[in-house]
Amino acid sequence: MRESRYIQVLLPLRLKWEPFYSYSEEQLPGSLAVGDRVRVEFGGKEYVAVVTVVDVEEEAGTVGYDRIKPIIGLAEGLDAISKEEINLWRMVAEYYLCTPGEVYKAAYPAGKVEEEEVKARINDRLQERIAKLDEKIAKARREDTRARYLALRDELLRQGHCPGAVLSRSEARMDAATDRWPAAIELSDSQSEAYSKIKEVFHDRKPALLRGVTGSGKTEIYLKLAAETLESGKNVLFMVPEIALSRQLEDRIRSHFPDELVVFHSGETLSKRAEAASFIKTKPYLVLGTRSSIFLPHKELGLVIVDEENDPSYKQDNPAPRYNGREAAIMLAGLNGAFTILGSATPSLESLYNCSVGRFGLIELNTRYFQAEDSDVEIIDTIAERKKNGMVGSFSRKLIDKIKNCLDKGGQVALLRERRSYSPILQCEECGTIPKCDRCDAALSLHIKENGESKLVCHYCGRVKRYLGTCPKCGGSLKPLGAGTQKIEEEAAELFPDARIARLDSDSARSRKHESEIIREFSAGDIDILVGTRMVAKGFDFSGLSLVAVIQSDSLLGQQDYRADERALSLLEQFRGRCGRRAERGMFVIQTSQPDHPVYQTISGNLNDSESMTKLLSERKLFGYPPYSRVINAVIRDRNASRVELMSRSLAETLSRSLGNNLKVIGPYSPAVDKVGGENIRIIRLLLPKNKLLKSNKATLEEEISVFESGRKYSGHIALDVDPV
Repeated sequence: MRESRYIQVLLPLRLKWEPFYSYSEEQLPGSLAVGDRVRVEFGGKEYVAVVTVVDVEEEAGTVGYDRIKPIIGLAEGLDAISKEEINLWRMVAEYYLCTPGEVYKAAYPAGKVEEEEVKARINDRLQERIAKLDEKIAKARREDTRARYLALRDELLRQGHCPGAVLSRSEARMDAATDRWPAAIELSDSQSEAYSKIKEVFHDRKPALLRGVTGSGKTEIYLKLAAETLESGKNVLFMVPEIALSRQLEDRIRSHFPDELVVFHSGETLSKRAEAASFIKTKPYLVLGTRSSIFLPHKELGLVIVDEENDPSYKQDNPAPRYNGREAAIMLAGLNGAFTILGSATPSLESLYNCSVGRFGLIELNTRYFQAEDSDVEIIDTIAERKKNGMVGSFSRKLIDKIKNCLDKGGQVALLRERRSYSPILQCEECGTIPKCDRCDAALSLHIKENGESKLVCHYCGRVKRYLGTCPKCGGSLKPLGAGTQKIEEEAAELFPDARIARLDSDSARSRKHESEIIREFSAGDIDILVGTRMVAKGFDFSGLSLVAVIQSDSLLGQQDYRADERALSLLEQFRGRCGRRAERGMFVIQTSQPDHPVYQTISGNLNDSESMTKLLSERKLFGYPPYSRVINAVIRDRNASRVELMSRSLAETLSRSLGNNLKVIGPYSPAVDKVGGENIRIIRLLLPKNKLLKSNKATLEEEISVFESGRKYSGHIALDVDPV
């Protein structure tokens, strides 16, 4: 037998190759397997690597094998990585033009690995104590002494991931009395029809797209499918775009699956996330999570649910992998042979296109669960109202009257303002200066704390400054321009002094307890008016909500994005669906300075959904945008402003010259905020045709940029963002 054996490993680094290492029989008795985790040294640092190739054959006379470093040792106590996980990492890396090591780092960040190691050490100590207790139990003569030892042993088993700590899968199924699940979920006739069509699509092994109007009861269908999946011995992943949505769904799902539910998202502590990863390795489970739940060590996965599939929150912008949770979920399901269902009231154009070409199966659910009618829509022209003295701050007098009438009838109101803070911009009344972040080319927003203390915050890098109220240039007075959620809340309190008012945005939602309290209080009718950002528009079910209104709606349209109209339409439709979800007809009010905009005309019914979607798709096709092409952004960042300009122009010329026949190059151009965290930003937009050459064109693009980086000594400045949002 050879003295040394050779392996290849995956490191949590941006490496295009997988290093070789060796180990000896003396160092590690037995052989390593694919997925085992080992400790290695690379670049003077120690890492936990994943074995990807074992028993690499040493060719006679090959130069270099004598320089291969030995592993430090086995990563004791850390579970092996499954082949399915490694395959998913490779698939995500290939699609999103990054390295498998970067995906591995996202799936198993350093903190998670450290937590695994701590738990392993604790578990080892627990097992030692259990072994000693077993000896005492065997020797115990008195029944009460034996009972005490057994009780202590059971408690230790509950504390750790030890053999015997959980029931076997079959025992757990029997103990859970699984026949209760389907019986507890009753579907209406329209839901049952949609459910049957979904099963037909699953039979054809296609992802199913459930397009259901808001309030149609998509969740009940998801839960029915989840129950059947768990009954069959398979597990479920239920994805939502944001933490706030998962928190409201948690109670609802737990009522059906109290022993199987696992919650996983960045709002949970590192310890709780580690517990979730341990739980799903041993028990039947339904994971409720955000996009990061894709990278859990899933076993026996039978169903993947992606709710609000069109939501841009599923996309990770930074760092790599810059993946979309929806697309990665489809990859995960495919690798595990699981069924996939995507759901939304306003599906993305890409998903609708996939249905039209036969990749997905489309199921429509057009009836609300409680037979409620669509809300009435009223568009209020704020320019016209202002001319006739019809505005009071951010509120039109028409909207004020509607809110008063709603409150008088005992109804509830939700106000959407897509800007957190008190005021998004400040301007000096003397010299016109707008205070900006020192590190970003972005205006500072004014925030006011409950104690009256004010601060200026950069919403891009998080930098905070004390607010003095004076201009940093001339000392003049600063005047707030525009209204964020804080100011809207303040104005509402002045207009409706007897109303109970609360705010829900990313500032107020940082505390899970506070956010949950607001949602539950509003749901229980203890809050009359809820002011918030787009968080209030997503998936919540408030039975008493009868009026929703959008303040300064035009901020949804003023974006440098070909998807701006689609996203605005989607958000407005979602928000509209939050009210009138029972028998009562709701009211949806939009305050805008562009009442004739096609998005508002669609919402008000002057353009039907089909006409609107056809128009948007026609525009996309005309300009060669998705779903008729693949968009990749080359994002260049540099602290040197002149260098980023020079390098971005040079890269655009290089790509046009070498790949001009296979892609369209747009730019470079500056984004709306072209400096963040001290780094200047330029973007080159690349449009690749969706044809048989797409995969090879992406690989060629990646290679060209790699050559550019090495030739110009410009590594670390260019990032590729596939399917940017």
